Amino acid sequence: MSENTKTYWRGIEELNNTPEFAAHANNEFADNPDFNLDGGNTYRRDFLKVMGFGIAAATLAACETPVRKAIPYLNKPEDIDPTIPNYYSSTYAEGGDYCSIIVKTREGRPIKIEGNKNSSISGGGLSARVGASVLSLYDKERYRSPKISGKNSTWEDIDTLIITKLQDFALAGKQLRIVTNTILSPSLYSALAGFVAKYPNTKVITYDANSASALLEANKLSFGTTVLPSYDFSKANIIVSLSCDFLGTWFAPVEHSNQYVKGRKLSNTKKQMSRHYQFESILSLTGSNADFRTSIKPSQEGIVVANLYNLLADKAGAPKIEVGELKDINNLSKAANDLWNAKGSSLVVSGSNDTNVQIIINSINTLLGNYGNTLSLGTPSYYKKGDDNTMNSFVDELVSGSISGVIFLNANPVYNHPMGAKIKNAISKLELSVSTADRPDETNVLCTYLTPDHHYLESWSDAEIKKGYFSLGQPTISPLFKTRQILDSILTWSGNTTDAYSYITNYWKNNIYSLQTTYQSFQSFWDNTLHDGVFELKNTNAELSFNFNIASVTESINSNYKAASQDIEYILYEKVGMGTGSQANNPWLQEFPEPVSKACWDNYASVSQKFAKEKDLSQGDIIKIDTKNGQTLNLPVLIQPGQASNTIAIAIGYGREVAGKAAIGVGKNVYPLVNTTDNKSKYFGVVSAITKTSENRTIAQTQTHHTLMGRPVVQESTLKEYLKNPEAGRYKPLIKTNQGDKKPEDITMWKTEGLETHNYKNHAWGLIVDLNSCTGCGSCVISCQAENNIPVVGRQEVINRREMHWIRIDRYYSSDADPEDKSLMGYRNMEDPSDNPKVIFQPVMCQHCNNAPCETVCPVLATTHSTEGLNQMTYNRCVGTRYCSNNCPFKVRRFNWFSYYTNTKFAEINPMMDDLGRMVLNPDVTVRARGVIEKCSMCVQRIQLGKLQAKLERRRPIDGEIETACSQSCPADALVFGDMNDPESRISKALADENKERAYHMLEEINVKPSVSYLTKIRNV
Repeated sequence: MSENTKTYWRGIEELNNTPEFAAHANNEFADNPDFNLDGGNTYRRDFLKVMGFGIAAATLAACETPVRKAIPYLNKPEDIDPTIPNYYSSTYAEGGDYCSIIVKTREGRPIKIEGNKNSSISGGGLSARVGASVLSLYDKERYRSPKISGKNSTWEDIDTLIITKLQDFALAGKQLRIVTNTILSPSLYSALAGFVAKYPNTKVITYDANSASALLEANKLSFGTTVLPSYDFSKANIIVSLSCDFLGTWFAPVEHSNQYVKGRKLSNTKKQMSRHYQFESILSLTGSNADFRTSIKPSQEGIVVANLYNLLADKAGAPKIEVGELKDINNLSKAANDLWNAKGSSLVVSGSNDTNVQIIINSINTLLGNYGNTLSLGTPSYYKKGDDNTMNSFVDELVSGSISGVIFLNANPVYNHPMGAKIKNAISKLELSVSTADRPDETNVLCTYLTPDHHYLESWSDAEIKKGYFSLGQPTISPLFKTRQILDSILTWSGNTTDAYSYITNYWKNNIYSLQTTYQSFQSFWDNTLHDGVFELKNTNAELSFNFNIASVTESINSNYKAASQDIEYILYEKVGMGTGSQANNPWLQEFPEPVSKACWDNYASVSQKFAKEKDLSQGDIIKIDTKNGQTLNLPVLIQPGQASNTIAIAIGYGREVAGKAAIGVGKNVYPLVNTTDNKSKYFGVVSAITKTSENRTIAQTQTHHTLMGRPVVQESTLKEYLKNPEAGRYKPLIKTNQGDKKPEDITMWKTEGLETHNYKNHAWGLIVDLNSCTGCGSCVISCQAENNIPVVGRQEVINRREMHWIRIDRYYSSDADPEDKSLMGYRNMEDPSDNPKVIFQPVMCQHCNNAPCETVCPVLATTHSTEGLNQMTYNRCVGTRYCSNNCPFKVRRFNWFSYYTNTKFAEINPMMDDLGRMVLNPDVTVRARGVIEKCSMCVQRIQLGKLQAKLERRRPIDGEIETACSQSCPADALVFGDMNDPESRISKALADENKERAYHMLEEINVKPSVSYLTKIRNV
């Protein structure tokens, strides 16, 4: 079976077998520029002479916290006990991103964000951005107090001056604007309404850095309502996505990931899965998970959507759109047939910001009868509310001088709006310019008045993410600085003396409490909602009828899109980790490997292999890109399989000029390249010229840092073959001996007289990774980093192959060459990847082998095996020989080349270099010293805490109450952790079901017997 034996390769370096890759492939340790341990005349046995016993415990200071009284609430809860973590429900909502969360605190310090399982929206999952947001609380770049013209002021003085200005404006009829990104808080909306009532010359302008304005406008024209639908991918048997990264960066990726994998999971009782088609220009996270993926140019998007509509209109007997027919677009007819056969249980989505394209999508979903089933306007979503037309009109008014004052509510349009330069030039001419941003950015440094907001973990807040779906946010630490949350500022300037907490509680009492019937008093309702974090009505209004003449979009589609074009086009996209750049000073996100390219600390010009060959470009070559809208920028080349030919993809969110040290000088700002044609932000355009310069910049990528020597670590099959044989795709190695072929476990030095070396009498901890569920989002990477005090090492150290993440998400590409061709040319062809390769994501952490090869080579017994199946590290015993790392077949051990928490070399990128940044450290986990090996511990500190709690209650731990950081944060439920000795545990039941079907261990042929099991990848093709 061809799907079973695909050849996987991990990057262009491996494919082309470049000298650099070849040099490192068999060299376990990268050259140390300071000591050159593996080169020259220095041998590994000289390691202790160079780095060994002279190392002091320099990182002990990293556990110190500032001398500061920090109380998590107005009244200290009686159950706070030193050394015991406390958890509080809250809400993360920023610029349309949303999660109901649980905040882990230690002695009043928030140290980790986890998902709230009470929420049916986020379902207990997180995104990488949400998980990393706790670090932003301890950013030393945050403003300490309000400022006037750059100088520190007091709240009394600044309020007096602003209120006087506002009153003068009202009397004189001068125009005031409040500019904001999407606001999810109904209480803040209410306060803004009060502000506008006080000052009628005010208008609130909402925009989003990555806009969904066209979808909002299309729904207004199609259905008469300016909202987003609620989508339910779990109910869709057939999914067609057009340039829409709904698993990565489209709105609600956590919610959509949770839904999506429900249709992709397989078990011995569920043998069907959804089928997913993707049409896109870049190889997105969503496209990487698709069953059928087709590369298209952005100039073809409208024609593709129109042709899909026409194919379905043919079947439905509906009017067609008069556009050119696309005969060379793979999978379009197949997708149309599958959609028609799955009417009412299909879903079509588009990430386009073209109103006419979105109207066609609405018409397609109407033809298929999907409204009320897989998507609903009866329960509208509020993730994105930005209006491009209104924002563009605001810029025109600002430039013309008809606006006298602007209040920027945590908005940074000078940086993240395509007309930011015009806004920048106009701010200095305003009579009143106010920003509420809590740290320096390109907009607020131009404003006269700075009124810094609290961090969300210091604030009371609320959110309504969908109609009837509410959540509350509460402070988990007292304000670190003299800041004030936006709601308090708006109320103060409106003349309302109510504080934020009272205003929110009054709003809920008057507007939300009456919607429920369970609680007899408001106080009990409030207390329970605050405890649970969410209040969900889950009632649905009647669906609306589509009412639009589809033929009227013909002219626009034909004028804006082409069936074929020779132009070189650029596409602007959002990275899963970096997003729109609002958290650019967060080093966890800067060092987070982008799931597909595996690159960090940069944006770059992604091009296809074909394009690179035609233009004689190599990885890292810096090219000058001139666009037809007059913009020019220089970027390094990254060769990306799956990229549409004659296209260049560039990520937004980089090129910050005013931010913290971790963000400055990283990448280039490409927001000016966004086209504002027809008053819509369009994230693609035409390149007028490309020039190869003589410069080169090495891109920090992590994928090829850990070679597995071509062994079959990922296993896959198709649904068709799986239905015939549940073991389809399994690789079952046999070892040839003089006694015939034997299973690897039958040939071992780990057995003595038939007895296994390890016999776990109490607990046996293990993990299952479902490759069908893992989307590669990387939430687990950030969650593990927060839980286990994993340091940031910076761009150069990543290039030196020294990243410290304890869990990595390996991304593998496949070749379409015939695996049955065993000729020399056949093997050569296997090295040539498809222009559109299949992709598999595989989380890899310490496998906690029962026959652990690391344990047998450690000369100081620093790595040992526990009585519960865990491979342990005793850090203060480790002397850094690295024999264990050399002997680890999975390359999951990390070596501390430096004391990252104290070495001034990392001061600009490491938040733990100062007392404030150290507050995020988890005191339950050792801060490792320089010169030791560290790796995944299966979050043993969480295991021990759960066991102790169960012991206090005189019982065994209940399955599910102990979770690793990675399994707890996964929005796709791809990681299942538990006690394999507990027959009622979820992991035991899953292994019992899958041991004879999809479950396998990595590298079974070497018989290390990992405690981590993987379930084969099944494709619905």
